Amino acid sequence: MSLVEVKNLVVRFGDYEVVKNISLSIAPGQRVGVVGESGSGKSLTALAIIDLLPDSARMRGQILRTWPAGEMVRGRHIGMVFQEPMTALNPLMRVGDQVKEALHLHLPNVDFDARIAELLAEVDLPQTVAKRYPHELSGGQRQRIGLAIALAGEPELLIADEPTSALDMITQAQVIALIRRVCDKHNMALLFISHDLGAVAALCEHVYVLEKGKHVEDGPTQTLLSAPKQAYTQRLIAAARPTRRRATALQTGKPILQLNGISRRFRLPSPFWAQKQYVQALDDINLEIGEAEVVGLVGPSGCGKTTLSRIIAGLQTAQRGTITFDGHAYGRQLGIMPNKARRELSMVFQDPFGSFDPRLNMAQSLYEPLHLMPELGHTERRERVHIALERVGLAPDMLGRHPHAFSGGQRQRLAIARALVLRPKLVVLDEPVSALDVSIRGDVLALLADLRERYGIAYLFVSHDLDVVRAVADRVLVMDKGKIVEQGDVDNVFEAPQAEITRRLLDARLYI
Repeated sequence: MSLVEVKNLVVRFGDYEVVKNISLSIAPGQRVGVVGESGSGKSLTALAIIDLLPDSARMRGQILRTWPAGEMVRGRHIGMVFQEPMTALNPLMRVGDQVKEALHLHLPNVDFDARIAELLAEVDLPQTVAKRYPHELSGGQRQRIGLAIALAGEPELLIADEPTSALDMITQAQVIALIRRVCDKHNMALLFISHDLGAVAALCEHVYVLEKGKHVEDGPTQTLLSAPKQAYTQRLIAAARPTRRRATALQTGKPILQLNGISRRFRLPSPFWAQKQYVQALDDINLEIGEAEVVGLVGPSGCGKTTLSRIIAGLQTAQRGTITFDGHAYGRQLGIMPNKARRELSMVFQDPFGSFDPRLNMAQSLYEPLHLMPELGHTERRERVHIALERVGLAPDMLGRHPHAFSGGQRQRLAIARALVLRPKLVVLDEPVSALDVSIRGDVLALLADLRERYGIAYLFVSHDLDVVRAVADRVLVMDKGKIVEQGDVDNVFEAPQAEITRRLLDARLYI
C-alpha cells in the first residue's frame, strides 16, 4: 500500500509543459530519492504533492494520498524542508517563534516551550538558538531549523528539497544521519530531492531519475547507480566527480589582494540586563591572492568563511586589520571602497534567491552592475549581458523573467553571470556551484577556468565541496572557528592533511 502515489502528473505554465506524465509512489516508512538536472521537474513534483504549486500552474493527473479528502495535508501529514532555508524562514521572527507558529497550527494543545525544546534537541541544536534570528545562524543551523519546523506537525511523510546542497561535508553527513535517524524513529517516509548522487546513495532505498520533466528510469538505489540502463543516468553518474580545471600553463602575478590581521566578532542576543557575550567570527586572518590565482577556502559551517568573503567584498566591516585590493585600502568602514575597486571585484553569494531584488527582472539585475562603467554604450552593455548569459548556459530570452520564475540552479547561474559582466580582476565565489546539478557544475567550472585564462581573473573560491576545490584551486586555506588552521598547495594539503578539521572534512565525503 502506498502512502502517496502520483499518477501521470502534468504541470504546465501557459503553453509550456514542465512536468510530463510523471508517476511515482512512496510506501509508509520508505526513503525515496528523486534526481535530475536543474529544471527537470523535481521540485514541482514535490510542490504538487504538498498542494503548493503556484497559482499560475495548471495541473493534470492524480495524486492519491491515504488521508481523508479535505483534511489539511501541509504540515500535519506532510512536512517539507525547502531548498533555500534563508528564504523559507521569516527574517523578522526569531526561529523559536517560527517553530512555535507551526506547533500552534497543527498541535495547538501541546506545551509549546517543552515541545520546542524537544524539536531543537532532536535536530541537534542548543536551546539558545531559539532566541536568534535567521541571519544570525549558519547555513547548517538554518537547515536544521527548517527540519524542526517540518517535524512540528509529526508528519507521516517528509519532503526534503536539496537539504544538503549548501552545507559543508561534515554538516552534510550530520544532516543526512539526522534525517535518517528521525525517519527511523518516527517510521516516517521520505521524499529526498537532490542533485547530489552521493547523498542519495547514502540515504535512499529507491531512486527516480527525471530529465526535462520526464521519467527516465527508477529502481533500487544501489542497483540503479551501479548499473544504470539509460544514457542520461550514465552521464549524471559520470559527471558526479569534477575533473581538474586548473590552468597549469597560466602564471599567477603579483599580489592583488592582501589581508593583514582581519578580526571580527559579533554580539550574541541577550537581555539588556545580562552580561554581553560575543562570538569571535574571525581571528587574526592573513591571506594573499595573486593575479589570476585561484585560492580555495574550505571549512565547516559557521567557521567564518562567508563573513570573511563579505568583508573582502566591502559588504561588512572588520574590527581590526587592513585589506588592500588593487592598491586600495578598506575594510574598517562601509562605503569607502572606491568605484574603481568595486568594478574590479565581484561576488557570487551563497543564497542566489536572496541576492536578487524580487521586484527586478533579470535584465534589470544583470544590467545594474554596469552603472560602474559609464563609458560603455548600450550595444556594448547588451553584448556583455548576452555573452555572460550564454556562457552560463542560459538564453537571452529569459531576461524578461523575475527571480521566482527560475529554478534554484538557474538562479545560481544568473548570479554568476551578473558577477562576470564587469569582467573583474577578482571574483569572490561563495558556494558558487552548490545549487547546481553535476552536469551544469562541470560546465560552470569550465567557464570559470576559461574566463581565468582569457581575462586573468583571480578567484577566492569558497566551497564545502573538497573535490570541486581540488579541481579548480591552486592553493587552499582551511578555516575552523574563525582561524586559518592550514594552508598550502591543494594537492599537498588534501593528500597529507595536518589539521584535525581537514582530516574530518576529507573523511566525511560521500561517494556513489
